[in-house]
Amino acid sequence: MLKIVSLKKKLFFVLFFISITLSAQTVRKYSNEFMNIGVDAAAFGMANAVVASTDDVNSGYWNPAGLVNLEDKQLSLMHASYFANIASYDYVGFAMPLDDRSAVGLSIIRFGVDDILNTTQLIDDQGNIDYNRISLFSTADYGVTFSYARRLPLDGLNFGMNAKVIRRVIGDFASSWGFGLDAAIQFETGDWKFGVMARDITTTFNAWSIDEAKFAEIQGAVDGQNQELPETTEITIPKLQLGMARKFVYQYDFSLVAEVDLNFRFAETNDIISSSFTSISPALGLEFGYIDMIFLRGGLGNFQNVQQLDGSDSVGFQPNIGVGFKYKGIQVDYALTDIGDQSAALYSNVFSVTLDWSIFR
Repeated sequence: MLKIVSLKKKLFFVLFFISITLSAQTVRKYSNEFMNIGVDAAAFGMANAVVASTDDVNSGYWNPAGLVNLEDKQLSLMHASYFANIASYDYVGFAMPLDDRSAVGLSIIRFGVDDILNTTQLIDDQGNIDYNRISLFSTADYGVTFSYARRLPLDGLNFGMNAKVIRRVIGDFASSWGFGLDAAIQFETGDWKFGVMARDITTTFNAWSIDEAKFAEIQGAVDGQNQELPETTEITIPKLQLGMARKFVYQYDFSLVAEVDLNFRFAETNDIISSSFTSISPALGLEFGYIDMIFLRGGLGNFQNVQQLDGSDSVGFQPNIGVGFKYKGIQVDYALTDIGDQSAALYSNVFSVTLDWSIFR
């Protein structure tokens, strides 16, 4: 009896997971969220407050205008585990200058959960439990971004664009294709840097293809289920990031980069500043450097209004720390996010490596 109850719970989990994933609306407050997690352990250590200061291969994600600062080809790799190692998040980025005024980049992101138990066919038509009918499937989201950046005639002003292709797969049940554009600028004057990153400026459109035969199997797996096919389109609304940064140098060997960002969503959320038109969450990042080789980072972000059990409201936030080491074109970074469990996320250890082609010269 206990086994049957446990199996029913697993079956409910699978159905719930698929239902939540496929319940696409015409416009969704949260859509393609895996593309908003971020890349590069150095950026995570600064609470993702890098839209103004980013200037390497990872700029293709954070602000493509920063790619014009590249002096040679660069490759970046990152791996992180989420939700207590249930999900894997991986990223690879490559960028190169075309000339002294322009650059291009390519990045690939994968967020996936593998080897999920499919128990929808566990019970046969006679009501018997057959463990041989259990199968495995994976759900994975892929984002491929093509970046272009160029220096504009105004000294210190750079412009960048991203073209994104989104691929989402849920086993044999459903899959989708999506397309979108980002636009960004960076401006540098003296020791100050400013950045603007507008994501999904055209709204990113996802078109789902659902296997109706598989959907019918899910409907028939639990008595009383009579769900209609989910809508097959979803639209990701635009988001905006504004950043301001400054670098301080002390006695040539010591440096400090400080940046403040404002992250805008054009929907009402739990951000500390929220209205029916837009919601705003600030982020602060700091990077201490020694001889441009050793780095210590910290940041605060994800400021949210959190309702307590007694009904009162409090402000939650996500602290981050990180360290980095760079030597002769190789940079290794590490970040620990969500210290002290101040937000809804779980602890995550993030590692990334950046390789500059100058190491081969």
